[in-house]
Amino acid sequence: MCRVNAEFKRITTINLQSKFFSSLDSTSLIDVYTKKGGVQGKKIKSIMLPITQTDSIDVRRECILKGLCVYANEDPEKLVKEYMSIDNSSQTAMAETVFGIFVIRHEGAEPGDDPENVGIILEGVEVLDELGNVSFAVAMMFALVYALNLSYPPELKFTFEALQKIMMELDGNRLSTKGQVLKTLLSRA
Repeated sequence: MCRVNAEFKRITTINLQSKFFSSLDSTSLIDVYTKKGGVQGKKIKSIMLPITQTDSIDVRRECILKGLCVYANEDPEKLVKEYMSIDNSSQTAMAETVFGIFVIRHEGAEPGDDPENVGIILEGVEVLDELGNVSFAVAMMFALVYALNLSYPPELKFTFEALQKIMMELDGNRLSTKGQVLKTLLSRA
């Protein structure tokens, strides 16, 4: 993890964690989400529900990131895959994952409960684990993709565009229409 942070800073001169978390914590995404109507608005409201059940900053950040996927009309389960325990079926599913974050939770876990494990899978290989929470795992995944010059997965390209160009302010001059709309809404919120 230290090497990922160091490489990201070497490439961008930005401290990954402080910029990522301060952007996530200070963002007006929740304000933008509450104005979203229709099916997406309902999905976002259900994703944001755990925020009302706990004061955990990790839960808040996780909800904001999953909400960003839905807002971008992408499936948050393509980014974060949750399992209740490690068994043969979850190991098989993880081995078949091309790109994603895995979260292993205790049976009956409450929103504020720490997961058993959080990690990153690339090409079916667990590249990082014991990351502690989803938001840190997303930051590490973003840094890995950026530092290794990998392509964002097509099913999450708008989510990662928002993270890179709006939240992290990297290469923000060229945004897709969807990204530009979000950036405009955030500036007005």
